[in-house]
Amino acid sequence: MNPWHYLHGEPELSGRLKVVPEDFVVREDLGFSPSGEGEHILLHVRKRGQNTQWVARELARLAGVAQRDVTWAGLKDRHAVTEQWFGVHLPGKDMPDFSPLENEDVQILAIARHHKKLKTGALKGNYFELIISDLSGAGDLDVRLAAIAARGVPNYYGDQRFGRDYGNLEQARAMFAGRRIKDRNKRSLFLSAARSYLFNLAVSHRLAAGLGEQLLDGDCVMLAGSQSFFTLGEDNPLDEAMQVRFASGDIRLSAPLWGRGRLPSLDEAAALEQAALADQEAFCSGLEANGLKQERRALLLRPDDLAWQREGDRLRLSFWLPAGSYATSLVREICKDTGHDEDTGE
Repeated sequence: MNPWHYLHGEPELSGRLKVVPEDFVVREDLGFSPSGEGEHILLHVRKRGQNTQWVARELARLAGVAQRDVTWAGLKDRHAVTEQWFGVHLPGKDMPDFSPLENEDVQILAIARHHKKLKTGALKGNYFELIISDLSGAGDLDVRLAAIAARGVPNYYGDQRFGRDYGNLEQARAMFAGRRIKDRNKRSLFLSAARSYLFNLAVSHRLAAGLGEQLLDGDCVMLAGSQSFFTLGEDNPLDEAMQVRFASGDIRLSAPLWGRGRLPSLDEAAALEQAALADQEAFCSGLEANGLKQERRALLLRPDDLAWQREGDRLRLSFWLPAGSYATSLVREICKDTGHDEDTGE
């Protein structure tokens, strides 16, 4: 059980998520269509019970290319039904026969050429269709879901980022203490786990202080739909106009993604963030030593088109989230998951 503070209070309901893969359906929203020409091939693949890396390895084998020539926009859960895009770099070559990839658990939905490499993070968001089973407990579910639709949820990184029993954090701690990790992918995984953990700590600390939906002097606020941010201070005073922008959703609170450089928040906001991470010197200095730079991430996450339907002890949910956010962070505000072992494959 993770320690992160709730925005809407700890839920009284409990339930089971991912009882079967069909309970967790994800469809990527790239935000663009393939151009139809170029030296890259984009494949839209539906998979069930398979991880992203396995599909990528099979595509590389069938195309006769190195694994580094196969890319994807985002990792997707193994214990789920997911539709995602893969890119294969094939300059000057004919279209390979990818049909041997297909079976009852993997289908190719579309193939098209494209003029650009498909890079990690190059998607707009994801559509989700979830089923939570065996619901039990008290609480007005409709009221809680309406509040989530209106106010959002904490934008926590999901537990899968940290590995089973938070093992990726222990690996990061050992790496920062001097253990040599030769595998570049593992190094990246451990760095990401440490950075995500610090972010979650900062968000949880602010929520616990009752300040998760309130502007403070010195806050770093992000422009809606953008990674751009600015600090509230002399040039951007915390005045009535700024409060109106905040209330309208034009600007959003943020929390630190730790790295080198000066913390961009100031005054009261900076003091709150520094207090949250005061005992995390090993992780902070380790991330700085590995060259990561100070960045920001939205503190709250608001789902688009959230809809729900209760069917006895089952709850059907559908919603859209921007890239980089976690459906499990929304689910944890609805109910306690008492069902599956955490899928740490992706």
